[in-house]
Amino acid sequence: MTRIIPVRETILACAILFLIVLVASRFSGFVAPSNLANVFNDTAPLIILALGQMVVILTRCIDLSMAANLALTGMAVAMINVAMPGLPIPAIITIAIMIGAMMGAINGILVWKLSIPPIVVTLGTMTIFRGVIFLISDGKWVNSHEMSPAFTGFPRTVLLGLPVMSWTAVMTIILFGIMMARTPFGRSIFAVGGNPHAAVYAGINVGKTQFWAFVVSGALAGLTGYLWVARYAVAYVDIAGGFELEVVAACVIGGISIAGGIGSVGGAVLGAIFLGVVKNALPVVNISPFWQLAISGSAILIAVAFNARAGRAKGRIILKSAETTQ
Repeated sequence: MTRIIPVRETILACAILFLIVLVASRFSGFVAPSNLANVFNDTAPLIILALGQMVVILTRCIDLSMAANLALTGMAVAMINVAMPGLPIPAIITIAIMIGAMMGAINGILVWKLSIPPIVVTLGTMTIFRGVIFLISDGKWVNSHEMSPAFTGFPRTVLLGLPVMSWTAVMTIILFGIMMARTPFGRSIFAVGGNPHAAVYAGINVGKTQFWAFVVSGALAGLTGYLWVARYAVAYVDIAGGFELEVVAACVIGGISIAGGIGSVGGAVLGAIFLGVVKNALPVVNISPFWQLAISGSAILIAVAFNARAGRAKGRIILKSAETTQ
């Protein structure tokens, strides 16, 4: 039964519903379909990035350069749009994904070939990416009047009642659900994170799997870079500053184990939605910004404590311990 309705995701979904009902008791307009659609649209970038971060964390790594990747890609495509305003949006999106994937590949190569700890690599590249933004833009902003209407209008285009940004998050969730459950790459990610030694015995290249996890994470950061800059119609050096911590928090709240090998697409999505609801609900009920941070931090601590008590035995086990199979 727990394989059909996971306990952790069910508890998190109930917590989200409880929070929505609590806010609605003081401000009924919060549960209006249009407002809930806006909350989901505001949370879409966090959902997309959380799925990328989930893949990396499941392989026992972490990507702290996601927000810097997003900012650099966003600045790059904004400058390309200013230089070539007639360039089609599909070409812009392709360029954004390729730039993001390339930066993810740099992280992956350093972790795979040089065996540098992922946290050290991504802390370094985070600073480098921010520096590159300053170099290519000379510290200047790219504002809305410099961007083409097609560039800024695409993420806001409404299809079947939802903006393209929301549909992008929905499509990403579906693709990751299939990838993690139905493909050899998805299974190798769980295997590498669950037991890297046993994964080697099973013929899985641990370093190569971690490399591709970083590439996937970088590609999603690049895609989000375009969506972010186009939606807010501005690009600058410090865009999405500190957002990488919010992405990690969404994964932790969603039950993605920092030790790797345990987690689910549903958990990462619910963790992001939980933070999105908190972020949108607390200002509605006039809670001060200080308490908003304190409440968000408390939610993260509770989630970490819950994950610690849940234990590894309840996670998804792809490969058993190499020692016990000998």
